[in-house]
Amino acid sequence: MKRTAYHLLTWVLIASFAASVPVYRSVAVPPSKLLPKTITRETVRTIDRGLVWLERCQRQNGSWGSGSRSYGYPMVMTSLASLALMANGSTPESGTYSRSVARALNWVLSSVETFNDKNAKKFVITSGGSESRSMYSHGFGMLFLAQCYGVEGDKNSERGKRLKKILDRGVALTVAAQSDLGKARKHAGGWTYSPNGRSDEGSVTVTQLQALRACRDVGIKVPKSTIARTVAYLKLCQQADGGICYSSSSIGRGYSSSQPAVSAAAIACFYAAGVYDRKTGGKGPEAEMVERLVAYCKSKIGSSIRVGYGHSFYTSFYMAQGMYQRGAKDWAEYFPSLRDQLIASQSADGNWQGDSVGTVYGTALACMILQLPYGYLPVFER
Repeated sequence: MKRTAYHLLTWVLIASFAASVPVYRSVAVPPSKLLPKTITRETVRTIDRGLVWLERCQRQNGSWGSGSRSYGYPMVMTSLASLALMANGSTPESGTYSRSVARALNWVLSSVETFNDKNAKKFVITSGGSESRSMYSHGFGMLFLAQCYGVEGDKNSERGKRLKKILDRGVALTVAAQSDLGKARKHAGGWTYSPNGRSDEGSVTVTQLQALRACRDVGIKVPKSTIARTVAYLKLCQQADGGICYSSSSIGRGYSSSQPAVSAAAIACFYAAGVYDRKTGGKGPEAEMVERLVAYCKSKIGSSIRVGYGHSFYTSFYMAQGMYQRGAKDWAEYFPSLRDQLIASQSADGNWQGDSVGTVYGTALACMILQLPYGYLPVFER
């Protein structure tokens, strides 16, 4: 993984306050010339306050809920919060937030369940009844575990072997849960909320494809046919304006309009599958398809984020990944405005309210967006 001068110069002081007063680390902000080009000194302070807030909200068992006091979607929130800490350069073994990441990893490892499979060869990564839509938790959980496995110092250790076993069987579950739209549609397929759903919708499909990409990056076997069928699914869902509709089930039924949030996520999906536009090295019809998608997202989304409205944080999270991977002019035009909006909208406590889902969700996504230029999470790299 990359290392920047920022992390060589960062030092930490722990200040003690009354329990009711937020506690922040005082970080020595390095000179601007040592930071990634789009990261300002104020950005560093904003990230630090957000990450410390997340650290303080971690529960005793190592998990997070959707807000500082609620316990909704613990697997999703724990995975997202941990990824935000890892985006700052921490791992379960080293870094400023290593203790929090290690505690979260232990909790996730303890929450894996054997799927309804007589041979017990599939695992669903979920916290049981606390997750009403288990494939979200499975996707984000697998993404987090893959990033941890990638930095595991000893792959033959007990934890290393445990991680590989879970990821192997997690991939098996995702492969088995993919829908199949039939021979006429090249067996295209996505995913829906539960492993037995046999249907598809955009947001769950995104989580599974990114998780598969993360697993493949760290040496876990992922069938090429599964990726190809997902790409075919996204192609099928692309509309005349270049955007992506919510689900294949809406095609031809009069309500298959493009959805900006799903379309932004689809950019990240195509790139995760190795399908690029011409600017990023692609060729032929597939490249034209992605170019049309990017043009649609730029016209409908831009670089604004409406805090507390709709799927704004979700949309910006995936749009930022796409623009970061495109790089150069696109990133330079996109990121500064979004960065400044996030800095201005951070609460006095250091958090963000994200899409009415909760403060842990909003803070984790905001911190990951702001830390993209550091390049610590391989899954967000091209």
